[in-house]
Amino acid sequence: MKWHVGVLALLVAAVGISSGCGGSKDTVEQDSAQPVLTGDYLGQTAPGMTPELFAPGFVSTGMYERDVAMTPDGNELYFGLMSGGYVMIIGTKQEKGKWSPPEIASFCDNPDAFDLEPHITPDGKRMLFLSTRPQPGQEPMTGWVYQDIWAADREGDGWSQPYNIGWPINTDDPEYFPSVTKDGTMYFTREIDDGGKRRSLIHRSRSADGKYEEAEVLPEQVNPGDMQFNAFIDPDEKYLIVCMAGHPENIGRGDYYVCFRSEDDTWTDAINMGEAINTPGNNVTSPYVSPDGKYFFFASNRKRDDTQAQTRSYAKIQEMANDPQNGSADIYWIDASYIETLRPE
Repeated sequence: MKWHVGVLALLVAAVGISSGCGGSKDTVEQDSAQPVLTGDYLGQTAPGMTPELFAPGFVSTGMYERDVAMTPDGNELYFGLMSGGYVMIIGTKQEKGKWSPPEIASFCDNPDAFDLEPHITPDGKRMLFLSTRPQPGQEPMTGWVYQDIWAADREGDGWSQPYNIGWPINTDDPEYFPSVTKDGTMYFTREIDDGGKRRSLIHRSRSADGKYEEAEVLPEQVNPGDMQFNAFIDPDEKYLIVCMAGHPENIGRGDYYVCFRSEDDTWTDAINMGEAINTPGNNVTSPYVSPDGKYFFFASNRKRDDTQAQTRSYAKIQEMANDPQNGSADIYWIDASYIETLRPE
């Protein structure tokens, strides 16, 4: 999901997220100056083997954006937003070639809850996401509490009312960042108490007869340390991209790694995705590959190489604060063939 427990404290300090919701989500207004975008992938020029900022001024702004989810046809795109105490999922839809202004997703209907980490199943029939909303009988609370995986089902061109997917995925421990294969297997993060030490580990639950089986912890190749989190599984289960903090090979405070899976269900050791993806001093939160397999999206809080730092005018400072690459997270994308360049020979 995000940086949790001790790791979350770093993220909170970095982006100024309060423990409360910061007011009703209904008070968030759209920017009337949003650019008009047309065409696939919001009309953006496709990246090559160097990461590019995704949809600057529309998706990537001066706020803290992360998490990407797309419908199989590519006509709906969702992303996570954390800004000023608001934690929610934002969506935009392509209709008649034109993308709608970003809006709060319809299933983010609890103004006191944090909703984040959207994932659309490969068949397009279900939206999965993290939510902190209470279950019946639980006392409503603010902040990162009751972290469970919730779902909304596809109804026409919209989504159903959200519901908690329950046990055996959700337990009394925090669960978050769902990612699902074509056969319905769910990968997700669960935080556990391991002898008084908190660990976040990648788990997997197979689906049988439409029901999830008890989750298993993935092996040490995927979970080599105490802080593995927010893993994207290739829909064909050929590789897993996972965030890691505290790994001895980290370039930044947290890095993206990839583990390749063989047909016998063995995994390679986690491979650092390199300096093109991971940057010194920065955090990681959310990997994603588009449904067509063409592009790898990831969030990073890297800052621009600003040659205008000597420009000491209030207007310039204000402009830079409202633009992407200001130290808050933005969404980047790169040709997904980059992933295969990391596969061991």
